[in-house]
Amino acid sequence: MKIQTKQIIKSGLLAGFIYALLMAGYDYSIGQDFRLLKFTINFIFFGFFIGILALYNAKKTNK
Repeated sequence: MKIQTKQIIKSGLLAGFIYALLMAGYDYSIGQDFRLLKFTINFIFFGFFIGILALYNAKKTNK
């Protein structure tokens, strides 16, 4: 696997985790309980979206 691909995957996972953590913190601050399913969905979908954007940016700048 290329180094660039690994960096895109890592950045997507990190961004998804941070987003899910912030959303869980927000839910907790307004009095809602922690829900693992919501945390996982936020983590996966946001991380995937950021990974796609990073891949698009990398391809666009390499042209």
